Amino acid sequence: MQAAAVTATPWRRLPPELTGAMRARLPAMAAAVAAAVTDLTPGFAGAADAKFRADVRTAVDVALSHFLDLIGTADPALPPGVRQVFVALGAAEAREQRGPESLLAALRVASRLLLRQLGEALAEVRPLDVAALVDAADAVTGYVDELAAASTEGFARQVREQSGEGDRLRRRLADVLLAGGTAPPVVTAAAYRAGWPDLDIVVPVVLPARHARDARFRFGADGIVVERGRDAVVLVRAGARTRRSELADTLRGRGAAVGPALPWQQLPQAVRLAELAATVVGAEPVDVVFVEDHLTALAIGGQPDALTVLTARRLAPLAALPVDQRAELLRTLHSWLRHWGARRAVAAELFVHPQTVSYRVKRLRELLGDDLDDPDRRFEWLLVMAAGEVA
Repeated sequence: MQAAAVTATPWRRLPPELTGAMRARLPAMAAAVAAAVTDLTPGFAGAADAKFRADVRTAVDVALSHFLDLIGTADPALPPGVRQVFVALGAAEAREQRGPESLLAALRVASRLLLRQLGEALAEVRPLDVAALVDAADAVTGYVDELAAASTEGFARQVREQSGEGDRLRRRLADVLLAGGTAPPVVTAAAYRAGWPDLDIVVPVVLPARHARDARFRFGADGIVVERGRDAVVLVRAGARTRRSELADTLRGRGAAVGPALPWQQLPQAVRLAELAATVVGAEPVDVVFVEDHLTALAIGGQPDALTVLTARRLAPLAALPVDQRAELLRTLHSWLRHWGARRAVAAELFVHPQTVSYRVKRLRELLGDDLDDPDRRFEWLLVMAAGEVA
């Protein structure tokens, strides 16, 4: 037997009289298909409310009724009106946060039931043979494939639209954060709409524009990438992704400069420091540049934001102390550093007993630990206190 040619309209090979036999079965068939789709598709198990069942029944009625209209014709599978029903069905799945696999599974269930009903109706109008069954299977498969294609298109289109809206909202958040000075309620609302409801600490990363696309992939929903022509800024919300080791691994070899982790209100300053840190290094670096490593150089270079961040970092262990106690210990620390730890000289300057100096230095060691013996840290404390940053 010669194989029939593959065609885009396989239903044309079905006998026209099959339409009448199928129409008599249509009401019961539509009810059975609708029930099977909702009951036998795992992804729909928790979504079978009244509206959902009504939508499924509408789609089944449209699909089956139109299939009967195609029998014996060379018409295309889906005219615009019918196709739109299934495009909308796919879009609804995306809006409900269900993947396309549930809808495709439902179409497979419907295909099996339709083929069974078609075979039984075909047996009523003419003797069955292999060729007739193959034609029936070809027609059902071709038709359901078109339904699946329309549904998948609707799903993909909705995902793209939702993604585009998400991108727009995230860019809006980035704009208000980078501009600075925006009223907190406005920023909070923008952050909520962008999917960052608990906005607090943000880490900026400045890197060459050619790495912007890669950054979007690597940081996903934790980062917002803003391309600025000459470079790109990635705003990363604080979390596991902003640990130094994680950032070093993620950004290695991309010429990135990582700004300090600061409250969102200080983001413009943090971005500026990241830009300046890259200039301290010089040529585009292979390893990641962290502003934290260059605060001293930037502060000496006259960058007040660097001095402010450096002060907060160095004096953070004393921040929780009562104001008077904090001021007392800071005066002692300043004198102790300038006098190279000479207890009597510190006591004379502060007009206290040497034992009092010893007690205060012991307390400072409890708070500052080994940093008190680190030459770099000692210099940084002297720097911030000499600059008058300490109250």
